[in-house]
Amino acid sequence: MALADVFDALISRRVYKESFPHEKALEIILAEKGSHFDPDVTDAFAAIADEMKAIAGRFVDLK
Repeated sequence: MALADVFDALISRRVYKESFPHEKALEIILAEKGSHFDPDVTDAFAAIADEMKAIAGRFVDLK
């Protein structure tokens, strides 16, 4: 859940920051593999990164 939460936070615009592009968010997550995130979970996420990008694109906040 932590990885999904961080991914969402990174790709979402907030009042205090702009959203990161998907590729930059993935880079940040991969950099935390083995320290902040379990390596197996990180690898599983990376394996479906394109699918996650597509899903996130369907739910972009259009405000």
